[in-house]
Amino acid sequence: MAVPADILRTAVERYLDLHAHPELSGAEHRTAGLFAAWLTAEECSVTTGIGGHGVAGVLRNGDGPTVLLRAELDALPVTERTGLPYASTVRGVMHACGHDLHLAALAAAVTLLARERDSWSGTLVALGQPAEESLTGARAVLTDGLYERVPVPDVVLAQHCAPIAAGTVAHARGPLLAGSRTLEVVLHGRGGHAGAPQLTVDPVVAAAAVVTRLQAVVARETDPAEQAVLTVGRLHAGDQPNVVPDDAELGITLRAFTEDALDRLTAAVERVVRAESEASACPTPPEVTVTGSSPVLMADGATARAVFAAQAAHFGAARMRDWPGGMATEDFPLLGAAGAGLHGRSGIRSVYWMLGTASSAGVAAVPAPVPGNHSPEYAPDVRTALPTGIEALAAAARALLPA
Repeated sequence: MAVPADILRTAVERYLDLHAHPELSGAEHRTAGLFAAWLTAEECSVTTGIGGHGVAGVLRNGDGPTVLLRAELDALPVTERTGLPYASTVRGVMHACGHDLHLAALAAAVTLLARERDSWSGTLVALGQPAEESLTGARAVLTDGLYERVPVPDVVLAQHCAPIAAGTVAHARGPLLAGSRTLEVVLHGRGGHAGAPQLTVDPVVAAAAVVTRLQAVVARETDPAEQAVLTVGRLHAGDQPNVVPDDAELGITLRAFTEDALDRLTAAVERVVRAESEASACPTPPEVTVTGSSPVLMADGATARAVFAAQAAHFGAARMRDWPGGMATEDFPLLGAAGAGLHGRSGIRSVYWMLGTASSAGVAAVPAPVPGNHSPEYAPDVRTALPTGIEALAAAARALLPA
């Protein structure tokens, strides 16, 4: 069944508003207020201010299981270059990952399910999660008592925009997204005059050696059959060209599909950093701190198969795809079984799928790849992707909340 015209029209209007008014992680005040109002209009019991700007709405519909649908509130520090008439009005901030589409789809799915209560039974929880881009939001809402404030779900569901054909839905047979570690490194040198380098210990040179040597951790220390990514995303040292600085700072992200691999990568980074610090005769040992992490995203097999079957019955097999797994990362697994040590609930199953957003218009004539997530030119095909996202969520919820 297609999304009714009035629900779809409202969803599009909401999407355009969200896209034009993005808010960064931890600052999603306006977005959270809008989502709370939309859930209240559907007679949900709404709780706000969870773990910052988190919003949860509960819709009870008789006996049955509890299913939580999650979408994100936050945008990215990216300057939009789409040229769209509804482009971001906030300087340097953009919904470059599709969270605006996720949230509009979730709100519309709640409306659809609220209208069709005779098609399902149980409890529906809609969660607008803050700060996903910083990988801190799921942990924040859980430590702030999410599962004391709403019924504990049996299953948590989410979807994410992906640069595959709009109108399609993709599930993985193995890991969907990688686990990650974020490391902050400080190399301590001895600053001084650029004209007297012999009196200094240059941390910039040590940092450059670290960056170069780290490339071998994946290229020469990791099995080629094992997917892993090591990225030095930030290197900062000094402020003046004629001054050797005291310190150099590096920000490093690790991605892999197993916790063992992440442990090995972390140990390798620490080894390389300490060795290069010593090789450069740095006067003080370096600092290596793990500042963030996220689990590998793996759906519950049986539940994912049930959701896939329901979506395939709704959309038709031609619109269903296999997802090979990706090296992006998510904090969503913490809401389910992977976060049991954090929230104390065991047995919460999770299902996650990818939602196609790439338009096929003109692709054959343009050899360049379609701008993907986090690109300043990222522009989902809203006409096709938004109704698909609404229907995918509703079909999944109905499959797990049978009448």
